[in-house]
Amino acid sequence: MGRISRRLSLLGFGLVGTFSALTDAHAVPSFARQTGLECVACHLSWLELTTVGRQFKLGGYTLIKPVTSGERPLVSFARDGNPPLLPLAGFVQASLSHTANTNTAGTDASSFPMQDELALQQFSLFLAGRISEHAGGFVQWTYDGLGHTSSIDNVDLRLSNRYKSDNLDVSYGLSLNNNPTMSDIYNTTPTWGFPFASSAVAPTPEAATLLQEGLAQQVVGLTAYSMWNRTLYAELGGYRTASNAFSVFRAGVDRNEAAVLDGVAPYWRFALQHEWDGGTQSAMVGTFGLIANRFPDPSAATGPTDRYRDVGVDAQYQFVTDAHRFSGQIAYIREQQDLNATFAAERSSNPSIQLNNLSAKLTYYYQTKYGISLGYQRTDGSADAGIYNTGEAVNGSANGSPDSAAVILELNWLPWRDRRFTLQYTAYQKFNGASTNYDGFGRNASDNNTLFLLAWFPF
Repeated sequence: MGRISRRLSLLGFGLVGTFSALTDAHAVPSFARQTGLECVACHLSWLELTTVGRQFKLGGYTLIKPVTSGERPLVSFARDGNPPLLPLAGFVQASLSHTANTNTAGTDASSFPMQDELALQQFSLFLAGRISEHAGGFVQWTYDGLGHTSSIDNVDLRLSNRYKSDNLDVSYGLSLNNNPTMSDIYNTTPTWGFPFASSAVAPTPEAATLLQEGLAQQVVGLTAYSMWNRTLYAELGGYRTASNAFSVFRAGVDRNEAAVLDGVAPYWRFALQHEWDGGTQSAMVGTFGLIANRFPDPSAATGPTDRYRDVGVDAQYQFVTDAHRFSGQIAYIREQQDLNATFAAERSSNPSIQLNNLSAKLTYYYQTKYGISLGYQRTDGSADAGIYNTGEAVNGSANGSPDSAAVILELNWLPWRDRRFTLQYTAYQKFNGASTNYDGFGRNASDNNTLFLLAWFPF
């Protein structure tokens, strides 16, 4: 434990010293600089949106504080003054990961890269904010400090408007984005769901539904959305492969591994919400889904395809004050896979299978400074030896089952409102199909329990 302690000290104190040396003028993201609002006005704790944050996103990121005097600067990281014309921002993530047991049969050093090592996990740059009165955007470019690659990340370009009368208040618009659920305004769907960050090097379950970022940064979609009287939210659209003129939406992504769709995949999202106590409390229940025909081999986009039907239901509650902040989210996704192409190629044992995912979490923050979250993640479904039994140590499933389950405990400390330190522990009850000897090499689910420390610095 001495080595781990030294690494924790380096991360927890060296980085604090380095980044606290920056002035406040370099510490506020572009949305806050544009609106003049504190980050905690739009976020229960970033990245979780409050009622104010959801309205800002519905408005196409266009809300802007008045120009006081003089002209707007081209670029500025100042907290005060006029908002810049180019809304630039970024963040740095430094992390340390510890997997409970790295000494099981079939493993070597490559099975657990960066174990107990301080790592630059991610560096992202953003062009995010108002373009014109009715247009705004969120464009992210990310450098992966572990894989030493860079690529486009989440993109959301919007046209928006609002009609308001005595009896009717309608926000509406269009979103051009590259990740299904990226455009969503709630924190229950996969793109913005808990955990907001996790270890990039620790083992994780192999099975996941297509909506769980299986198409992220590989497709482009256009959706139309509307919020009626701050009660009914609806969004409809479709996604297709980000190719030809739309290749920029997957720039830097390995095309040999990127998903290729046959035609357009329809996407829907409906939610009923209620706000009361002046927005202090809010609740939502909803549904979302996607139907996609996908070629199993990205390099051979011809012939039969596999069909995925993902249907999700979700709910959210928030209580937000300056002193106390509480939220709860739950989402369940059921995916039906008709493996016409994969089964014909003898790469699955069944012509159709089912996969289910349950995600839930509770969060409490005191004075927007100290936070605790408790999450639960469960995946289960049909066993299929052809898909899940890879015969590999650590990542394989000896019984061909996709079942996994974990509890996540997370502590957050924000010594400043735009600096976050996270201590996260993930405890697995089941991993890739079993609790014990799940990979056939004697490895147990609890061997993958992960301690994760993250320092997150937006600017």
